[in-house]
Amino acid sequence: MTDAPSARRVPLVLGIETSCDETGIGIVRGTQLLANTVSSSMEEHVRFGGVIPEIAARAHLEAFVPTLRQALDTAGIELRDVDAIAVTAGPGLAGALMVGLSAAKGLALAADKPLYGVNHLVAHVGVGLLDPAAEDGAGEDGAGPAGMLALPENTGALLVSGGHTEILRVGSLTSDVQLLGSTIDDAAGEAFDKTARLLGLGYPGGPAIDAAAATGDPRAFRFPRGLTMPKFEGSAEAPGKHRHNWSFSGLKTAVARAVEQFETAGRPVPVADIAASFQEAVVDVITAKAVRAAGEHGITTLMLGGGVAANKRLRELLAQRCAAAGIELRIPPVSLCTDNGAMVAALGAQLVAAGVAPSSLQIPADSSQPVQLISV
Repeated sequence: MTDAPSARRVPLVLGIETSCDETGIGIVRGTQLLANTVSSSMEEHVRFGGVIPEIAARAHLEAFVPTLRQALDTAGIELRDVDAIAVTAGPGLAGALMVGLSAAKGLALAADKPLYGVNHLVAHVGVGLLDPAAEDGAGEDGAGPAGMLALPENTGALLVSGGHTEILRVGSLTSDVQLLGSTIDDAAGEAFDKTARLLGLGYPGGPAIDAAAATGDPRAFRFPRGLTMPKFEGSAEAPGKHRHNWSFSGLKTAVARAVEQFETAGRPVPVADIAASFQEAVVDVITAKAVRAAGEHGITTLMLGGGVAANKRLRELLAQRCAAAGIELRIPPVSLCTDNGAMVAALGAQLVAAGVAPSSLQIPADSSQPVQLISV
């Protein structure tokens, strides 16, 4: 396998994302976004009320080549022009990851390009460096001060999606990422999906709950905020080891009991009010814990990512609480918050520019890859 491109040259990187149900191909030059093409198989999972791993893997196989071709055409390049290929190695669905990894290895071998297997979660942070409207700013050889950007000092990230709910401290995008807190059961997106099913709102649950909540009263039901009670009675301290963690299992149970009570009494279920109250409970505890973790760990710039970043109430409340705490909040465009190849390419470009060694063609898919393992 060829060595990593010179760090002096602004790298042109192709990124491949297949961790769940989106087949994403992105192309970046430094921090300039050239193409971001996504093919989603979500419609194939609707009747099941959630992502079916085998269906997702087969959909990636069918969508990969057309999605790759479209991305290359959009960027106006050929595969031989790229300096490196980056691919999500984990975490994610094992079968889906293997499709992307196999494709990336084949392309890297055929085109004699270095391969970078990257962490899906860290890629969500890296996408915050992309400027979709950026000018190249580089010389004829692709080098130039405008080609690469760095994260601000004291950066953190809040990732909220169907598979992940985490708060990260990012000392360096290429070498120092620390997990501060995560969900101990369902991710927030899973909780939205399951609650939407209880309310008969269909799948995916996030947009359905958001829409129903728009006409509901968020104070109609006082649903629980998991892991927010003091560890000791009378103590002002939050739970020790779960201080920055989340739990949504009790909340889902509370919603189920509320729905059951109305149905048992033969009364119509107040869907909008339950949706609004559920949504408020989720975003309240997510934003409160994220801002507290940021304050305690010296984070002054917080990035929001993941599919649930599209939720209007989450964005609104997080912005209010970050402003009150003196934290700068950065939210990429929604198209870059959800899973996509551009974020993988963005992280790959940072790794190339930092002189990080490429991955082996023998790297495996790791469905539970820890966030500290940025590249493999």
